[in-house]
Amino acid sequence: MAKITYVEHNGTEHVIDVANGLTVMEGARDNGVPGIEADCGGACACSTCHVYVDPAWVGKLPRKEAMEEDMLDFAWEPDPVRSRLTCQIKVTESLDGLKVFIPEKQI
Repeated sequence: MAKITYVEHNGTEHVIDVANGLTVMEGARDNGVPGIEADCGGACACSTCHVYVDPAWVGKLPRKEAMEEDMLDFAWEPDPVRSRLTCQIKVTESLDGLKVFIPEKQI
């Protein structure tokens, strides 16, 4: 289990315990976090679960695969370093304390 903080664009924080094996997207979706739309259900076929990872966590996450890189081209104002698709980040205990920031909108 990992405690993940999701920060809405307006600054509202949602601190959620997410079970190992789920994705960061599933943790948000299952707990009603606004701003994580996840239209494709986690198939990495859209960019509606886009977030900006807290700078302290960027180097601690697994590297982006090519498909995620491609889908981020369709995200709202992607950041080349901090943008990630939450459907591609599997939760493990090592993610305890992860903080992600939800963009103003998803496209």
